[in-house]
Amino acid sequence: MMPVMTPKTLILRTAGTNCDAELAYAFEQAGATTQTIHIAKLIEQPDLIGSFDLIGFPGGFSYGDDIAAGRILANRLKHRLLGPLQDAANRGVPMIGICNGFQVLVKLGLLPFHDNADQVCTLADNISGRFACKWGQVVSDEASRCIWTQGLGAFELPIAHGEGRFTALPQTLDQLKSNNQVALRYAAGANPNGSDDDIAGICDPSGVIFGLMPHPERYVTATQHPQWTRQGEGFLTETMPGLKFFQNAVSHVRERAAASV
Repeated sequence: MMPVMTPKTLILRTAGTNCDAELAYAFEQAGATTQTIHIAKLIEQPDLIGSFDLIGFPGGFSYGDDIAAGRILANRLKHRLLGPLQDAANRGVPMIGICNGFQVLVKLGLLPFHDNADQVCTLADNISGRFACKWGQVVSDEASRCIWTQGLGAFELPIAHGEGRFTALPQTLDQLKSNNQVALRYAAGANPNGSDDDIAGICDPSGVIFGLMPHPERYVTATQHPQWTRQGEGFLTETMPGLKFFQNAVSHVRERAAASV
């Protein structure tokens, strides 16, 4: 029997990133190893990106969300690291951007279409004008090509953002829906920010690059749920929905590696 592959995960961080430890823990619980690297080091050694099997863009407030959430980090990546990141995308390296990471991927142009790195959608201010911080109901789209959300169904995730309203031109929305790139929606009546079509997360056409505003890395163990003591017998041994995202990605990488042998 061949040994099980252990995928290597790059977690990119910079000033203002504050969810990198949680993201590393989630990947490690799913069976991957992680290395958190500051953008300054990646700019000096861009070839490092090519040595990883997975890439994570964590949440937080990169560069204080000056100008707009994720804008400065997206611009730095576009001008200094776009080529290596596009090469990784073309190799089929799964990437996830969570909250601020989603904002970065969209403004960098890796989502929803990474070929030209053009920004065609955005995450705008919540329609309420307030920061949303709560647990919310979300639903994965069974028809989506996203490898991260397969088999998830309906579940809860924590939400924490002030600029999470996904919006795009009608023709872009139609393209995303017809191409099965809408991976995650807020449940009916649970949209916390006014996102178009209740969109909480999208993927690229290949399904391996995924961005979402809710935080799956904050719900990988049962005791992270605020009412875990009321969930009934057996809850502590269940696989939490947040962990399944990362297990799906790790399994995808392992299956590809096995198929190439």
